[in-house]
This record gives sequence, C-alpha cells and structure tokens, in this order.
Amino acid sequence: MSLHEIARRLRLSRNTVRSIIAQKGEMPVWVRKDKIGIETELLQRLYQECEGWVQRVHEKLIEEHGVRVAYSTLTRMLRQLDLKGSETSQNSRCDRVADQPGAEMQHDTSPYVLQLGEQRVQVIASLLYLRYSKRRYLRFYRVFNRFRMKCFLHEALMFWRHAAPECIIDNTNLARLRGTGRDAVMVPEMEAFAKQYAFHFVCHAKGHANRKAGEERSFWTVETNFFPGRRFQTLEDLNQQALEWATVRMEHRPVAKSQLIPAQAFEGERAALIALPAHLPPPYQVHERGTDQYGYAALNGNYYWVPGTGRQDVKILEYSQHLKIYQGRRCLVEYDLPAEGTHNQRISPQGLPPPDRQPKDRKRPTTDEEERLRALSPTVDRYLNLVVKSVGDIRRHQFIRELFDLSRRVPTALFLQTVERALHYGIRDQATLQRIARLLLSQGQLPLFTAEVDENFTEREAYEQGRLTEAPDFSLYDQMLEDQHEPDDEDGQN
Repeated sequence: MSLHEIARRLRLSRNTVRSIIAQKGEMPVWVRKDKIGIETELLQRLYQECEGWVQRVHEKLIEEHGVRVAYSTLTRMLRQLDLKGSETSQNSRCDRVADQPGAEMQHDTSPYVLQLGEQRVQVIASLLYLRYSKRRYLRFYRVFNRFRMKCFLHEALMFWRHAAPECIIDNTNLARLRGTGRDAVMVPEMEAFAKQYAFHFVCHAKGHANRKAGEERSFWTVETNFFPGRRFQTLEDLNQQALEWATVRMEHRPVAKSQLIPAQAFEGERAALIALPAHLPPPYQVHERGTDQYGYAALNGNYYWVPGTGRQDVKILEYSQHLKIYQGRRCLVEYDLPAEGTHNQRISPQGLPPPDRQPKDRKRPTTDEEERLRALSPTVDRYLNLVVKSVGDIRRHQFIRELFDLSRRVPTALFLQTVERALHYGIRDQATLQRIARLLLSQGQLPLFTAEVDENFTEREAYEQGRLTEAPDFSLYDQMLEDQHEPDDEDGQN
C-alpha cells in the first residue's frame, strides 16, 4: 500500500507512518531524562539513614535538601538503583468495624530501644488514636505506670478538648482489675478518672489485638516514618519532636487511599465528640515528706528546699511536669520537675541565692577523688579495680574517701609502696593499709617528712624583737625531772 492508504486506514498521520516504516516495526529504546537530577550518593545515604522507608526519604529530600520530586519518581529512581525495600509491603488482614464519628478512641503502649545522645536507652511509647478522624497524640516515657497513664490521657484529651465515649485498650493491669474483654472490671481509681472526662475503658477480647488495628497501625507508622532519619539528644528532645510529628505533620497529611486529612476530618467529627471543660484539674499524686534541719524535702532522688525556718512535715503534690509543696492548705513553693535521669541535685527557687547548707542525707559522689587516685600510677588504678569489684556501692564510696585521705596524709612514695603491697596481698581494709604504711616508715625505707625552713628567718622583724628578750626559766621542768628519778621507798624502788 502507499503511505496515503496506510495513513487513511489506520487514521494516522503520514509522518507517523513514515517514521514507523523507518524503524522497521521495532520500538526504539528510550532513555528517560529526568528534569530533576538527584545524586546517587545522596539517595543511597538517605536510604540508609531512613532504614529503607521511602516516605521518610521523600520528606528529607524536600525539607532538608530542597529537592521537590514526585513520590512515584523517587520510587522509580530507587528501583533503578536496585535498593531493596522500595516496594511497599502488603498489609496483613484484620477485622473491619464500621467507622462512626465520635464513637471511640484507642490507647496502647509499645517499648522501644532508642539512641538518646551517647546512650541507648529503653523508652515506652504511649499513643492515643481517634479512630474516625485518625488523629494521634504521642509521648515517650522511661517508666509508664498508672499515674503516667492518667497524666498522658489528661494531656492528650485537653490538647484536643474533646473525648470519645469509649477508649479501647488491651487487658493491661494499669486499668483492668480482673476479667478480660467485655467482662473486664476496671480499677476503681481509673474508672473514677475516666468519669471526669465522660468516657469509659473497654478491653478488647483476649487474643484479638486487631480490634484496635488503627492503634497498632499507628505504631507501625511511628517505626517507619518517625524514627528513621531522626536523631534525639534527650528524652525531652524526643517528646518535642514526637509532639510536632503527631499533631502538626501527620494531621495535615492524607491518610492511605482514602486521602483523608485528619485535621479536616476532626472538624467534621467534633460535633459527635464530648466537649471537655477547660477547668479539669490535672492528675497528681501526694507524697508525705519531712523537712530536715537544713530545710530540704527529698523526692525521687532530688532535694527540694522548703521556705521557712521550721522543720515541719509537708505534702508534695507531684504533677506531670511540676510539683507543689504544701503545708496544711497553703502552697509554700512550686518547682518544675528536673530533666529525666537527674538525681542527687539541690533544687531551690530561681532568682534567689542557693541555701548555704547541704541536705542531711544527700549522697556525696567520689568521682573526683577516684580520678585523682587513678592518675597517681597504674598500680593504684589496678588496686581500685580490685576493690570496686569486691565491695558494694555504699562501701565503695567510703573506701575511696578514706584511701584519698591517706594519700594526702603520707608522702606519695610511701603511699604508692603501701598500695603496691596491698595489691599484692589483696588487702581491702583501711586499718591494715595504715599499719602497712607505719611498718614501711619504721623500717627506714623512706625518708621522714622534711620541714621547709626559710634560711632568712633571722632577718624577720619578729626575730629581731624577740632575740633580745630574757631567756625563759626552765628550772621548774628540771625539778620535775629530778622528782621522777627519786626513790619512793628505802629499797630504792620506783
């Protein structure tokens, strides 16, 4: 056929037919040229930092490197680089329950081991989830107990200012007294707490954790989107990033295939939820404490100064982020709680000079003394390692203080020989160490202390004034010596 006839029958242009004939019916190999170029090393580095989670790689490219690339383009680039894990995994099946606005919320916890600064520590993530609008509230704790659970729920619900009538939980002993599932009986304390916020706890059936699948899926999102590519210095830094991620970033991101945006869905669900008054008091726990003679009350390993001059008993009300010290019905002072892991610290009101005295029972660490002793010689270092392994913490600090005191009272050479001999025989008793020092000194192996005398003392004004005074009368002492040598009886026996 002619080109005209082929173009007429196929309804194509003659130029298209001419091009296809020139290609001899074979499709050409096209090499796609991306409008946005991303360095291979950058993609590989971000992929490793984010542990293979492409969504987090996409976020870091936009926010930290200013590269705006479509998500589908990014996944294609990762596939071309043959990086594993770029394909999304299939979700496991779970039971389906119809979503109703304002019907329920879900709460659960999950342990993790994270890098906080230079240390790897175990933390517990607590997450509250509104099932219909998919809103989340996330916070991490080192220890999670019943009091922390109440503090977390109060903080989350007061942030939303709304609550659902049911809170689905697992069969945890923090809220459940006995029974499982729908037959579970709640702890009266937790039941009374929930009543203040107009909701009640409901335990899912045993072995049916998928009843709160939205909560479980939220923890999966935490593991795949929040943790990858982030660094945390302290627990406070971790919670600050978690708050921004859960209440800002995730609330304005479309969810799954439905493209539901939690912040917009919550506005529609608000009418079906229970509005909470702003005056609900935060939960607290009461500690009865005495005041020592220096004005301190101890709580959680720290010492808080109590205003006044008496040694009265006080009540310390511990809240989630602060505490108040009461005497009777009068609040004496209020303090912010120190950072997590702070112990053995004196805490006094800001803007005022700290008290002069130390708390009575405050622990005195021996870090400085131990460092100075170990710096004397390798022998002392080995000896301290021997002692530390064999004595408890309390005895250890006492031993180090006494050993440091001995090093200050004797010459350095004598102290090192004493420690070397104690290390050879495995001696851990301070009295024996002192006897060894006296033995070495009596054997004349070391010189005695030599006093430093200024040779120009005769030129001092005090010497000039005193050298012309009359000599003292020592005859009284001579008489005492004679009396001691006189016989007591006729036989000449003393």
